[in-house]
Amino acid sequence: MNELTTLERRALQSISTPDGHMLIVAADQRNGMKAAIKDAPNGSDAISREELAAVKADLVRHLANHAPAILLDPEVALPQIVDDGVLDRDTGLVVGLDASGFETVDGLKYTRFVPGVTPRTVRDMGGTVAKMLYYTRPDKQDADSRVAQEIRDLVAACEAEGLLLIVELLTYQLEDESDEDYKANFADLVVDGAALAVACGSKILKLQYPGSAEASARVTEVAQGVPWAVLSAGVDHETFIEQVRTAVANGASGAMAGRSLWKDSLSIDAGRREELLSGRALPRLRELADAVDGR
Repeated sequence: MNELTTLERRALQSISTPDGHMLIVAADQRNGMKAAIKDAPNGSDAISREELAAVKADLVRHLANHAPAILLDPEVALPQIVDDGVLDRDTGLVVGLDASGFETVDGLKYTRFVPGVTPRTVRDMGGTVAKMLYYTRPDKQDADSRVAQEIRDLVAACEAEGLLLIVELLTYQLEDESDEDYKANFADLVVDGAALAVACGSKILKLQYPGSAEASARVTEVAQGVPWAVLSAGVDHETFIEQVRTAVANGASGAMAGRSLWKDSLSIDAGRREELLSGRALPRLRELADAVDGR
């Protein structure tokens, strides 16, 4: 197991339920969150940075402040949400380091840092936890690959800064890969990606649901004691709850949920937004909390 430092252990507590399971509301999306706001008068693409920041602030007020932690971006949400006193004192802050989009090199995808954002920036914005997304194809990448070195470098940089790093992995279909082959390989890609990240020093993983109880148990085995949480990947809430229950029953340590909680609970109108977040998204969060705690 990749041992946590004392500071990292304290940070893990800040993103976990009283029963010790990770539960984070993911709200670091930019374009994806705009797309979920269906009633913008000039269309979602016309939503301004200021309007999106107001949506994110309300998402914190009416939803995330009821969770152990919130994942926010350093481009739109931060540091304003902290400086304005929107974030509750008991809600942990995870700061996303990854920029929107990706670059493709030799058919493989790579994420980039938000320009100018470093582990030190996370501290400056009030965070104790950082998150970075990596696209992985472990059938094409090994411990000597570019993505493996990038993971090792950031793990070391965050540890030096006293930050806990959540390593998020997304596998994906190659351009010349059939739907059938990708579906058949998906569980192995998730499992083997987790193994690669652990070998590179990762201490917390955020992973796609690998598809079954058996595959979840395989992830737990290769993680070698490293806690892993399931991401919602935009599925509906009911589906995600069942995925989380299965994953937790087979060794997962929690969930990080974004669109499954709030994708149909956003509005350009502040009053309607509060109504939807409080009346629709918040009950989902409470049900998710029960699921991660095995209730």
